[in-house]
Amino acid sequence: MPLQNRVTPTGDIIATPHRGTFTGNRGIIHDPATKTLLNKRWSSPAWITCLCEFRGWRRPVMAGRSWTELFFLDEATAFAAGHRPCFFCRRDDAKRFRAAWEAGNGASDVSAKTMDAVLHRERLDLGRKRLHPLPMPLADLPNGAMVQQGEESFLVMQGKALLWSPAGYAPHACMPDQPMLLTPPSTLRAIIAGYQPVLHPTALARAGWL
Repeated sequence: MPLQNRVTPTGDIIATPHRGTFTGNRGIIHDPATKTLLNKRWSSPAWITCLCEFRGWRRPVMAGRSWTELFFLDEATAFAAGHRPCFFCRRDDAKRFRAAWEAGNGASDVSAKTMDAVLHRERLDLGRKRLHPLPMPLADLPNGAMVQQGEESFLVMQGKALLWSPAGYAPHACMPDQPMLLTPPSTLRAIIAGYQPVLHPTALARAGWL
């Protein structure tokens, strides 16, 4: 039976047999004796996205009390949920993200702690996922941005909306007509400034990039 450790674009954590392409954490939020989540969904404002493979290290999932291993379909999903690249296992990506974040948000010499504080305000609203108004028409959003309408999450790709699922992305019958922005605004500005999120192969295939 799959563990409850897969993060959705809304930041919820679900159980699914589908594997993610990134891991990450929000601190310790599980009981290692039962490998089940505690009631809380974060214990640190540093929500990070990590590589699933790094230096050949292997971690038994939810077996210890160092941090709770979470998994994401792709980096766009992690961004939508409110995570950022890890400065340890993804140092080059994290440095590129910080540079784009600074350029997009008119800042300089920003620390990871400062980004975490901004992201924490943007991703949560009284403990629940914060949704934001679109700053531009959906078709003008950059590749990798994510939006929400009702219970469904969508990835913006080449001006179109692809429906998110734990297995990947698929075309949708119609474009969302009243979507809200899932990707934190500061992260969206980093994407606009040039950071390119790593996307799931299903999104790349739909765009004809595979």
